[in-house]
Amino acid sequence: MSRSISSDQENELLLLGKHISKVFLKRNKISRKEILVDNRIRIDFLKDKIVAEIKKSSKFILASKMQLAFYLYYFKYYKDVLLNGELIFPEENKSVEVILDENLEKELEKTISEIESIIKTNLPPKPIKIGYCKKCAFKEVCWS
Repeated sequence: MSRSISSDQENELLLLGKHISKVFLKRNKISRKEILVDNRIRIDFLKDKIVAEIKKSSKFILASKMQLAFYLYYFKYYKDVLLNGELIFPEENKSVEVILDENLEKELEKTISEIESIIKTNLPPKPIKIGYCKKCAFKEVCWS
């Protein structure tokens, strides 16, 4: 993303995730969706001071939690607004509350620092093939 490389927007899992979000929003009569903030972050929707993100599955809950934590961090430090978060997994009929507490904030800052170190290099790290690669929307970028 730092190099303006985007994922395969026709990836079947991305399209399925978008469909699940669309159905959830329509079923719950949520009209304000996909809110772009400062042209930097795009949240699924905001309800009662809670930033909500809809996910296809809880399989990647740590990555989802960190994504949402970043959004909460952004609102806290760039907008001076304290919000909580919620990950919603409609297909599993469950949700998980995300609160940007001191521990999560430190973990996020460490992750941001690691990402910034990677961005500063001229070449990307060598790809390591893992199970997630098979259906990843960035597969072509890593393995071409």
